[in-house]
Amino acid sequence: MTSLSQILLVALDIAQWVVLAHVIMSWLINFSVLNLRQPLVYQIWNALQRTLEPLYSRIRRYVPTPGGIDFAPLIVLFGIIALRIVIVNNFH
Repeated sequence: MTSLSQILLVALDIAQWVVLAHVIMSWLINFSVLNLRQPLVYQIWNALQRTLEPLYSRIRRYVPTPGGIDFAPLIVLFGIIALRIVIVNNFH
């Protein structure tokens, strides 16, 4: 059971980094540090959007965006951290 929990923890780590990369990239795009007209930037952004948007859209249905602030990535990160805690406490 230990190897299964370790695999799940690695998958959660990867998911956490993907969400963080998406958040940081969205900030860089909004502050005009990155330009979506560059092919590599567009491809990375498009891949992250297509991967995370289905998850974010489900969360946005239930959580309002007060003042234009999107809390969906924060909720996803919180969920990842919560799952990590559950796995560590129950399988180790």
